Amino acid sequence: MIYINCYASISALGNTKDTIIKSLSSEKKAYLTARSDMINGGKTAYYGCVENCELPDISEYKEHNTRNNRFLAYLCEELKEQIKYFTDKYAPDRIGVVMGTSTSGLSESEEEIKRFKESNVRSDDYFYSFQEFGDPAMFLSEYLKISGPSYTISTACSSSSRALVSARRLIESGLCDVVIAGGADTLCTVPINGFNSMGLISSNPCTPFCEGRDGISIGEAGGLMVLSKEKSNLTLRGIGESSDAYHVSSPDPTGEGAVSAMKMALEDAKLTPSDIGYINLHGTATKLNDAMEAKAVASVFGDKVPCSSTKYMTGHTLGAAGILESCILCYILENNLTLPIQSTSIRNLDKELDDCGLITQRIKANKPYMMSNSFAFGGNNASVIIGLE
Repeated sequence: MIYINCYASISALGNTKDTIIKSLSSEKKAYLTARSDMINGGKTAYYGCVENCELPDISEYKEHNTRNNRFLAYLCEELKEQIKYFTDKYAPDRIGVVMGTSTSGLSESEEEIKRFKESNVRSDDYFYSFQEFGDPAMFLSEYLKISGPSYTISTACSSSSRALVSARRLIESGLCDVVIAGGADTLCTVPINGFNSMGLISSNPCTPFCEGRDGISIGEAGGLMVLSKEKSNLTLRGIGESSDAYHVSSPDPTGEGAVSAMKMALEDAKLTPSDIGYINLHGTATKLNDAMEAKAVASVFGDKVPCSSTKYMTGHTLGAAGILESCILCYILENNLTLPIQSTSIRNLDKELDDCGLITQRIKANKPYMMSNSFAFGGNNASVIIGLE
């Protein structure tokens, strides 16, 4: 059994365990921030922003000095005592790092290009390593002075879920005793304008699974988990993944790849659908994605398992979505929180979708196992099951 020994996240929900629990337990309706500085032409959209948070100064790591990596450094400080326990106990080459991201330090590259266009001079404090996908893992290994396997996975919106999958396999294979897994993505204009060019950015706060939903709201976030075989309250109980390669950006309307990932996670966990107490849905608020996921979940679970998407609270945090939403499950399980509802404060639920158990009233889960879904571009699908033992 692989255990989650500690975890932390940073997002629009908050920057500390207490603020995140308060946000998850509140009836607050407005989580996202309106901005008109991200999309070409000044279009206003809503974003999940990390605010009121003093991030660590990592300027001594000059080739890794990005907002993404400052998120990761902040999370390491949040978990400082727990991480120190493992770095003191195990040799540096027995501790691995697996990160997930879809942007790495792209925002710093955007700023550098803007400066260069204005001055025609390249900045001394900009390094191409900022935008390398492998940089978050490289930074974290250097920051924590560990030397085990270290790499980054980038499979769009399932990146950090797949980081958890890979982390568990590193431990089970005997290559590592401990793995620090997670990821981060911060707001930057290239992916936002890319989504907007496809007509996928809503001008309103996103409304997953609701009628009239018209697109996503982007967010920024980071999350870390420390995994090992040392017993803890929480387990990474099941993992499932698939790659249906249906289309570069559209989901397979049959939901077969999503079904495969969920069934694989259940089989791996040695659980049945009735054992699951809650599903955190990928739920991006696009017409096609929500329809596909509702169909897939209904085919595996019927309408018997409470489920919802929390992206109306955090925005779609891209490569960090999987780890953020897995952390949300941990907060709920360890603190016996009521389940996040599928918000209908702006629009009503779409009655044309398959009935998959969406909840609109506060209830508590009656089972100790929960699933998180991440269904990404290109059919890169991942489902993870977290349990309270």
